[in-house]
Amino acid sequence: MFSWVKQEQGGRNKEGEMYQTVTEGLQTLYHKKLLPLEEHYLFHDFHSPALEAADFQSKPMVLLVGQYSTGKTTFIRYLLEQDFPGMRIGPEPTTDGFIAVMYGENEGVVPGNALVVDPKKPFRKLNAFGNSFLNRFICSQMPNQVLQSISIIDTPGILSGEKQRISRGYDFAEVLRWFGERVDRIILLFDAHKLDISDEFSEAIRAFKGQDDKIRVVLNKADQVDTQQLMRVYGALMWSLGKVINTPEVVRVYLGSFWAKPLQNTENRRLFEAESQDLFRDIQSLPRNAALRKLNDLIKRARLAKVHAYIISYLKKEMPSLFGREKKKEELIMRLPEIYTILQREHHISPGDFPNVAKMQDMLQHYDFSKFPSLKMKLIESVDKMLASKIAVLMAMIREEESKAPPAMVSGGAFEGSQDGPFGQGYGEGISAGADAEDWIVSREKHRYDEIFYMLMPVNGKITGVNAKKEMMNSRLPNTVLGKIWKLADCDRDGMLDDEEFALAQHLIKIKLEGYELPTELPDHLVPPSHPDKHDKSD
Repeated sequence: MFSWVKQEQGGRNKEGEMYQTVTEGLQTLYHKKLLPLEEHYLFHDFHSPALEAADFQSKPMVLLVGQYSTGKTTFIRYLLEQDFPGMRIGPEPTTDGFIAVMYGENEGVVPGNALVVDPKKPFRKLNAFGNSFLNRFICSQMPNQVLQSISIIDTPGILSGEKQRISRGYDFAEVLRWFGERVDRIILLFDAHKLDISDEFSEAIRAFKGQDDKIRVVLNKADQVDTQQLMRVYGALMWSLGKVINTPEVVRVYLGSFWAKPLQNTENRRLFEAESQDLFRDIQSLPRNAALRKLNDLIKRARLAKVHAYIISYLKKEMPSLFGREKKKEELIMRLPEIYTILQREHHISPGDFPNVAKMQDMLQHYDFSKFPSLKMKLIESVDKMLASKIAVLMAMIREEESKAPPAMVSGGAFEGSQDGPFGQGYGEGISAGADAEDWIVSREKHRYDEIFYMLMPVNGKITGVNAKKEMMNSRLPNTVLGKIWKLADCDRDGMLDDEEFALAQHLIKIKLEGYELPTELPDHLVPPSHPDKHDKSD
């Protein structure tokens, strides 16, 4: 059992607060400390609806965004390894709405209007987008093992050219912004033949401003081009993304073909397998980092709410008491960039914490500044106290919860993969090559290594470390790597190498030069035949 501060009478602190879990703590902090500030300064009208219990308790969510026919729905089908209710796949724009693919004991579809009145689902606030959106929003439920750990949100295929001028009937970018604030991972899918970023796609990506740490990019259908074309496609994609995602960091791009069809070009098979495993590991880590992500999002929200309070109270303070209110309002809206600068200096706020100035100017047109609330420092100080002390206690609780009961990683579907057996990643490659062979794999090249060994003038069948060093350094590997190879190869720890140990060292050098990692312990299948007692030796 945890408490925020030193426990007093009855096991409670002076504020009567006691929390069993991080989720409960986050929820209580929000409702007691941050929500009053948001409500007082109309934060929900300008930025984001209030958070509810389901927002804190929901499973991690993955949002898929991309132009039509880039393989978003197929990607979900690939992860789940089965069809889901409401699924449609085709080369034309097929998914005309948002589909939340979630776990459910009974397979079926829940329409949007019913979905937003369910208090157990984190979608209640989406009713603000009206029937035009809700008619294109469904929840697809099914008993799939992958969905026990995460939920996946499929989005409409983003249009290009003339097609993007057709109105969707709801604010597409705002819906994406709403999801972006609440999901744990945003995956942007691109097709190797569809690298252009249309106006609607650009607007969609910009809707995720402030959520850059959640974004991953997948270059799908990468097997449909050869290596040279793939290199050009990758470069063109990075150039296109650089114009839209304005961050100094390079966004992580995963290359591959995420469907269960034969590869058209197999020359990059190993690359695609490594990339898919990296992406799977990233998605599998989401349950473990879910509490930390929610904590991080709460901190971001608190900082924005504070800035919003300063802006609203400043506009109120500048308004005349009787005459010239409309004129003053227009002047203040025009001066908003200057007001941002004033507030930055006055309250020591980072420029990155301020909301988009153009959007704020547009929204302020609809409000009477004289009715805005004045600055109430007690509300600000309550949030400051939360950020300064109580968040740190929550961080400690997260670590303690993880140590007692680590969250299960995403499993089932494509995540089961083939880790056990000959098709697991790296099986039969690098250090594991020869693991299931009857002969010692090093012996296949030993005749070549023996020629070098005898040129080094062995004494009593062994060469010294000095002589071995000269030869091993011809590989140009760093001394730290060669030192590790020496430790693995010198099985009897006598500071010298016999012919088998030298051949083993050369084999390990070859493995490292081919780009594979070295083990910390020498695997049984690489132990030289004349040193079967290698594992009985102490370091």
